[in-house]
Amino acid sequence: MRYGLLIASLISCCAFTAVHAATQAEQVKKTALSSYAKTKYPVVFSHGMAGFISLGTDSFGLDYWYQILPDLARNGSNVWATRVSPFNSTEVRGEQLLQQVLEIRALTGTDKVNLIGHSHGGPTIRYVAGVRPDVVASLTSVGGPNKGSPVADLILKAEGTPIEGPLVGMVNFLSKAITWVQGLDPNRYPHDGLAGGKSLTTAGSAQFNAKFPMGIPSTACGEGNTFEQGIYNYSFTGISQITNVLDVDSALKVTALLIDGGKDNDGLVPKCSARFGKTIRDDYNWNHLDEVNQVLGLKALFAPDPVDVYRQHVNRLKLQGL
Repeated sequence: MRYGLLIASLISCCAFTAVHAATQAEQVKKTALSSYAKTKYPVVFSHGMAGFISLGTDSFGLDYWYQILPDLARNGSNVWATRVSPFNSTEVRGEQLLQQVLEIRALTGTDKVNLIGHSHGGPTIRYVAGVRPDVVASLTSVGGPNKGSPVADLILKAEGTPIEGPLVGMVNFLSKAITWVQGLDPNRYPHDGLAGGKSLTTAGSAQFNAKFPMGIPSTACGEGNTFEQGIYNYSFTGISQITNVLDVDSALKVTALLIDGGKDNDGLVPKCSARFGKTIRDDYNWNHLDEVNQVLGLKALFAPDPVDVYRQHVNRLKLQGL
């Protein structure tokens, strides 16, 4: 959801380096060494709040889906990364993603795509399926706050107080900086930190789920429907916070304490909120950033490798004819 000081430091380091000009969606191309992950439909990834495709340059930068997409490409996937506003409402982000999905369909000549979204990317991909189910083959939510996050609830308590203006201004500045460092025009992407935060509160998520209920469990921590409207629904998440003492994301232990006293959450999202459709696994020894192999692949010593987990999941989609 938020990368905080990590992103701020990367922006300051990369601001004056040459940055690749980029379109909204990027296909990741590598020489295919196998067909293990060669799905019928393209695999399209959607980043979370404060997310990006990459910051900086090839030699000095950071990929959001660290090592995951190149590995899928080497295993035969037609794989894409998309860009949406780092901070904005689920609906605004969803419309941006939808346009990129339509472009990917046109470029690849396929009717549908497999969507994978991390964090706020989970509700974002669900929006696309809600308004255009005909273009979606499957949805996979990874650490998605599908029923909201108490962390967002706490932050939104600043609304209507003297700190609202400075806080929203800082978030919107960060949002513009993230798009600029990617070589993009920040004015092409609406930035609204307040709307983004509201989307991830428990109340905002409940309103969104009333409009787009596909895959959402009917009980507090149950299973959602695996198959609806011709779309397969999956999810997985972690429930740890400090997984490697050398990793800056250990700071998630602080936010984790805001969620049921630190129990069953990845530092930002409760396990039960992350459940969507068929739950592949909801107890990985990962925190919220480990779920996308961040930062730079640091994780717990014996934790599953996220790169392997994504590869196995895309193979699951392949075996289902997706």
